[in-house]
Amino acid sequence: MSLADRHVTALIRQITTRNDIELVHPFAELETIGALVYVAECYGFRYERVRLVGKHRIMHVQLVRDPSAWARQRAAANSAAFPDPGPGRPVPGMYLGSLTPVPDIQADVEVITALIRYDALGAAANRKQLLAIGWGSAVLFLLMAVLTGKYAVLLPLAVLMPLFMLGSLRVNASRRAKLAQRLTAAGCTPVRDASGRERFVRPVPSTA
Repeated sequence: MSLADRHVTALIRQITTRNDIELVHPFAELETIGALVYVAECYGFRYERVRLVGKHRIMHVQLVRDPSAWARQRAAANSAAFPDPGPGRPVPGMYLGSLTPVPDIQADVEVITALIRYDALGAAANRKQLLAIGWGSAVLFLLMAVLTGKYAVLLPLAVLMPLFMLGSLRVNASRRAKLAQRLTAAGCTPVRDASGRERFVRPVPSTA
């Protein structure tokens, strides 16, 4: 069984048994996650949010069952057209045996992927936390320099850590700004969630 088949099998198992889905993948596999989210949405789910978990920042993408009329209609249509998705069998929008979108679906998957990337970068850019780490590290290196006398090694580190954290925040903000432009061009609308973080909402499709 190929890796794509294993991903699809695990996804279909969640679709058929749960009202909420969680996809766990490294950040580098965003295109795969975007394709899996597209397939899940074809069967009546919608993307909810993303969390970064652990020191390696593993991505947890969460979806919930969509109760809207158009989502139910879309799910019914795809269940009729693709009644038994899985290894060796077709799934909506993908080439057989892969998670590569067919040309008509490519743009939709790219929007989903950009949306998830935007939210993931927002989750990674906790300004207060990063600045606290930067300045806390600076203080620690200064204390170590005083205690050990190794000023030539530790003082540069005390300066570089806050600068590194500030640089990371600027790079993150630049990437999010570019993604925001792409999402706006795709018809998505910026909103503020309950925590005050900016996100984007896709337009409701006019057809299933």
